[in-house]
Amino acid sequence: MDCVNVLLDGGKGGVESGLKNVSSHCSISEMDDYDLSKLLERPRLNIERQRSFDERSLSELSVGLARGLDHYESAYSPGRSALDTPASSARNSFEPHPMVADAWEALRRSLVHFRGQPVGTIAAYDHASEEVLNYDQVFVRDFVPSALAFLMNGEPDIVKNFLLKTLQLQGWEKRIDRFKLGEGAMPASFKVLHDPVRKTDTIVADFGESAIGRVAPIDSGFWWIILLRAYTKSTGDLSLAETPECQKGMRLILALCLSEGFDTFPTLLCADGCSMIDRRMGIYGYPIEIQSLFFMALRAALAMLKHDAEGKEFIERIVKRLHALSYHMRSYFWLDFQQLNDIYRYKTEEYSHTAVNKFNVIPDSIPDWVFDFMPTRGGYFIGNVSPARMDFRWFALGNCVAILSSLATPEQASAIMDLFEERWEELVGEMPLKICYPAIESHEWRIVTGCDPKNTRWSYHNGGSWPVLLWLLTAACIKTGRPQIARRAIDLAESRLLKDSWPEYYDGKLGRYIGKQARKYQTWSIAGYLVAKMMLEDPSHLGMISLEEDKQMKPVLKRSSSWTC
Repeated sequence: MDCVNVLLDGGKGGVESGLKNVSSHCSISEMDDYDLSKLLERPRLNIERQRSFDERSLSELSVGLARGLDHYESAYSPGRSALDTPASSARNSFEPHPMVADAWEALRRSLVHFRGQPVGTIAAYDHASEEVLNYDQVFVRDFVPSALAFLMNGEPDIVKNFLLKTLQLQGWEKRIDRFKLGEGAMPASFKVLHDPVRKTDTIVADFGESAIGRVAPIDSGFWWIILLRAYTKSTGDLSLAETPECQKGMRLILALCLSEGFDTFPTLLCADGCSMIDRRMGIYGYPIEIQSLFFMALRAALAMLKHDAEGKEFIERIVKRLHALSYHMRSYFWLDFQQLNDIYRYKTEEYSHTAVNKFNVIPDSIPDWVFDFMPTRGGYFIGNVSPARMDFRWFALGNCVAILSSLATPEQASAIMDLFEERWEELVGEMPLKICYPAIESHEWRIVTGCDPKNTRWSYHNGGSWPVLLWLLTAACIKTGRPQIARRAIDLAESRLLKDSWPEYYDGKLGRYIGKQARKYQTWSIAGYLVAKMMLEDPSHLGMISLEEDKQMKPVLKRSSSWTC
């Protein structure tokens, strides 16, 4: 039974016997039966939520935001309605958009309960769809915007429940066929099954053994650490992160990605389909999304790990990896007009440590589109860098997380925002936000995707427009002092999302059409909108999902000892 990930809960005895049958290697065996109601009653520190960033006062941001917000504050009346909107909004003069109340209602409909306690939100609440597939499950990555919405609204209990329940699932023995996954792997998703006859709840978890392509989700563990920090920053409750179980959970995740191997780069080597882009899309290697999340998770863990014997060992490894990773990403993944021109003039077949073209990239492999796409003002982290290969595609999540984690230097963060302004039609169009740009098509589509009928050009993960990314764009805009960009994107979303019943994604070069296989009432589309609205109304919320630049990691100015501009 070790390859069937099931948790039974029909009374205390049933839970204990059920878990022990599943796995004798559970990392939290002493907490097999999580009584969430008791955990929530534990005393917590009475600390007011931090309203500042890690290393600078919010007042600095407020000054920059004031000008950007003044011109549309007049559109809202100073009164507050009785709608179920963010608690923080009471401190502001914003009148909520009519669709905010609908969004909250839809979000609450998606709640999943285990033993009477909310533990997450399902991926989509689309009763019109004939095929449920796995959209009725709680996905780790999908729940993040929902969790942030509840935290911003002063409802942290569901987030705590989710963190504890997924931590418990991490301890299960995980097998795909005859191969055992690493102990620290987090599930991609889980499903709660209710038996009204036996009055039991059952959890079935998926660690990749049921996923398309059978790929384990590398990003789940990173999102879990990032969300744990967000919970801690939002509530001021340090006790959860400091529990032995959470400390061990973080160490197990870090052990998987900090292990030594044959890699010569500090980036993580990944299979296709290991992240939000969970189908074959040519992101194998060192995708920007995973590297940005890796960097952010390392920094978040660094702030939460205890300085005990076990923690110190990981802290030392994290610090070394962060320095190497920031240098590598800022040097080799960054692309702007000057850098593109330099790559275009690269010499090849260089040998020795003084080589400038260290990855032996052939200039003729640069796609034609990037020369027209790259403005003189702006830049971005490209999709992938590996031997003799550079994926020049632009990926939204990786670049936004790079800004939030301060993987991007302040200058690079500003350049990414410049790119949004310069290439608005391409990256935003009529519905924010393109998951990647441009789409691959024709012969390249057949080779890269394996003729995937769902990832046709300008659809789904192949250049589709995903409303959930609105919260990441908004957070990046606020951090870089460009709230007007976020406001413009939110206005676009508000013109369509409610009318279109909150689709999962949009198709077309401009994101004009509801996706051909998009689910309606997609939970993270709903939550992403709410989080974007609440952050724009109260920028102090950004502190739970943003990390300021580490002064010890100096911006890289040169790529090698032989580099010349």
